[in-house]
Amino acid sequence: MEETENTTAPAGAAITALLDLIELLAASPRAMGVSDVARSLGLSKARVHRNLRALVERGYARQDPESGRYSAGVKLVVLGEAVRDQFGVAAAARPEISYLRDATGQAVTVSTLLDDEVTVIELMQGRTVVEFGIRPGTRLALHASAHGHVALAFGPAGLLARCLAQPLVAWTPLTTTDPAKLLIDIATVRNQGWATADGQVLIGVNALAAPIFDHAGAWCGSIALVGSSQFIPAQPEAEQIAHVIDAAGRASRRLGHA
Repeated sequence: MEETENTTAPAGAAITALLDLIELLAASPRAMGVSDVARSLGLSKARVHRNLRALVERGYARQDPESGRYSAGVKLVVLGEAVRDQFGVAAAARPEISYLRDATGQAVTVSTLLDDEVTVIELMQGRTVVEFGIRPGTRLALHASAHGHVALAFGPAGLLARCLAQPLVAWTPLTTTDPAKLLIDIATVRNQGWATADGQVLIGVNALAAPIFDHAGAWCGSIALVGSSQFIPAQPEAEQIAHVIDAAGRASRRLGHA
């Protein structure tokens, strides 16, 4: 019997279903069949197939001609790049990403603040054997990441207070969960101009971040090295610190910071 469905669903529900489908395709590491998508989203195969065909026609999805399975289309990539460039810090920091990766061999990330959450907006993997699972769009804990510590030290007024008003989740045994210690750590970051977070999100992984400022002197993001604690120790090498601070400074000057 042919599968049928209610075609009178509210417009809001239809839009939500379509957005859920786009997000699923974007996050999936491999192409998906109609049945896989329907099962993942809890929708009928008829509705999923109709939505997929609409996305294919507009370039937001593509269908493999041999397997018939679907994956994200090139238009999502184009839109993602266009939206990412709306964050001035991304464009300003982009020339520094390759420089830092080539100078240190480590992965490089750029972040900004979205809705009080530090969000990665750029990533380049390092020249090491191990690749890190951080991707653009990844949200990082303010209290447990180098990017987060930079945001707390140089970011909007009230951000630190809002962070301290929430539970400080222990991601690892090394995560700072004591508000008094976090205050001391942030004061240190503000004084020295850079931050690390060795083992605070994942044991054996560290990051070294420095702030990026705009033409008005306001913090707008940060750039960081990310790598094994073997290569980025809790007290980074002076050369590593200089590379990151210099890269952040050049990005800031592109934004008009004196």
